[in-house]
Amino acid sequence: MRQPWRVAIVGGGITGLAAAVRLADRAPAGTEVTVYEQSGVLGGKLRTGELAGGPVEFGAESFLMRDPAGGESAAVALVRRLGLAGDIVHPSVGQAALVVDGGLRPVPGGTLVGVPGDLAKVTAVAEPAADADRDAGRPLLAPDADVSVGALVRARFGDAVVDRLVDPMLGGVYAGRADGLSLATTMPALARAARVEHTLLGAVRAAQAAAPRAPGEPVFGTLAGGLSRLVEAAATAGGATIRRTAAVRELTPTATGWRLTVGPTRDPELVDADAVLLAVPARPAARLLAGVADLAGAAATVGELDYASVALVTLALPRPELPALSGFLVPATEGLLIKASTFFTTKWGHLARPDGLALVRASVGRYGEEASLQVTDDDLAEAVHRELSKVLGVPLPAPVARHVQRWGGSLPQYTPGHLDRVAAVRAALRGAHPTLALAGAGYDGVGIPVCVRSGATAAEEIITALGGSA
Repeated sequence: MRQPWRVAIVGGGITGLAAAVRLADRAPAGTEVTVYEQSGVLGGKLRTGELAGGPVEFGAESFLMRDPAGGESAAVALVRRLGLAGDIVHPSVGQAALVVDGGLRPVPGGTLVGVPGDLAKVTAVAEPAADADRDAGRPLLAPDADVSVGALVRARFGDAVVDRLVDPMLGGVYAGRADGLSLATTMPALARAARVEHTLLGAVRAAQAAAPRAPGEPVFGTLAGGLSRLVEAAATAGGATIRRTAAVRELTPTATGWRLTVGPTRDPELVDADAVLLAVPARPAARLLAGVADLAGAAATVGELDYASVALVTLALPRPELPALSGFLVPATEGLLIKASTFFTTKWGHLARPDGLALVRASVGRYGEEASLQVTDDDLAEAVHRELSKVLGVPLPAPVARHVQRWGGSLPQYTPGHLDRVAAVRAALRGAHPTLALAGAGYDGVGIPVCVRSGATAAEEIITALGGSA
């Protein structure tokens, strides 16, 4: 293989940028890395903005501090690599609530993404089914089986636990419904335990015991100054060439690697590369894969992945009456437009304003309910303000500023069997074109740590395919 290598990364979100950093660290000296980002903005769903004179996240607001095995998460490792570890801050208020029968009730402790490990702790929110979680003398799941989260929990704990606890917890992360989301993808630790344990209570407790957390240990972190700092640092750390507003429209195999068609149809630019890493959502990835003759099947599989659209509405409210909570989650059964809300300046104490102005953010939009977003920004903000007042039981003051961030087709919906389908696609790529890799939330899961790990793993595969690190 020629030296220096030329590696093209398609997609300038945190997945692609993490891949560029890993290549800078592990590929031979002189490797030329170019990141192609279709939009003019790097970072994907990481975007720090400003409202009423203060910073606010218009996308993801935090990252998990630990990985499922209990070690440092890939996001924290990247932050450390970029020299930003000293700027990690944690929530000042950790208690969240659920909207139940129109009122706020504390989210019960001791659950795993809402699935209880102690049924007595959730009765204030949902009454579990009596004696349903019986030991039938065999593991809950067969070794290679996958089911929806809702199917497993309904069978074991009843509808109320799913509808009032698990569904809103998953909905806050994925904008999807528990009955349609893969257990193995969204809750891998529980899936592993369910292949050994005979009861769901036993599986939850085993999953929790596998990654114990010290009392008071923070679950989430963010960066002082906003997560866009992580994007900016990753974009410059590895010395990659960053091409903004550079759409990759076609991918063609060559005798020595790949040819990318970049830019407008009328004036395309042809770029040669030894390897390509696709760090884009499923649909644009499928379009690029479809242009490779022997990857039609892989392209079709990737293209079947669906996404939910959401909107984040942030209101700047002058001295509102807010409870001492980080925010709340809303079960779909409550019939509200809002599915989750964060009391931003309460949750993140470093953002508290001396003038008493509070930033409250609401997430709107569930999978299959995209019609609810087909209104103007003004109407959406007014609906959020009205529903917040209703849930809190007090009329909130009129906002002095507001921002509506729409994320169309942004949250992947992982149906049962998702991991097997992705594994089959990657096997097809490795067999036919080992210098072509796929990474990102659409394939490996949501959240900053997962995306960082996905990009780094794909970068390692590229390095191996090209002949190994220096």
